[in-house]
Amino acid sequence: MYDYFKGKIQELSPTELILEVNNVGYKILVSLQTFSALKDKTDTKIYLHHHLREDAELLFGFNDKDERRIFTFLIEVSGIGPNTARTMLSYMSSEEIEEAIFKGDVNKLKSIKGIGLKTAQRIIIDLKDKIKKGETSQLIPGSFVENQSKTEASTALILLGFNKSAVDKIIDQLIKESPEITLEELIKQSLKRL
Repeated sequence: MYDYFKGKIQELSPTELILEVNNVGYKILVSLQTFSALKDKTDTKIYLHHHLREDAELLFGFNDKDERRIFTFLIEVSGIGPNTARTMLSYMSSEEIEEAIFKGDVNKLKSIKGIGLKTAQRIIIDLKDKIKKGETSQLIPGSFVENQSKTEASTALILLGFNKSAVDKIIDQLIKESPEITLEELIKQSLKRL
């Protein structure tokens, strides 16, 4: 239905974007990968996946077509819904997921929270022929440390379905271990430990 929107970023968090297009604000769910690419921008073109359910109409947004392509492949796999696919794209870059599938690296896929052995194997079996080795988007490294990073990381992880007390405990540990940690790295490392 929609291919992309081009507009002004009104709000941006690690899990969602409010994009104003022709005086209409659209709530678009994003991965950490897309958040990283958009965080220093005021205007953007975002590629979309329009997901319809009985109880909701959701827009998922991607910084580039390659991330959207990987997302649409992932949600075709039985047992992988859009939120799981978004979590996968928050945990690893499109390129890392593509490489893991291409190489049949079950352990790498299994290391993502919520992906068990059978699901990882199913992803590889279902998608290996569809994935072609090629260029994919790169994460733009973050270089800011703010007090709100802890809040944003916690909110993002809770929205992804993790328990608040467990999230806060892990985030506090990570900040104590590495006070200069970026928001993106804080979320990635938390995902590994949760």
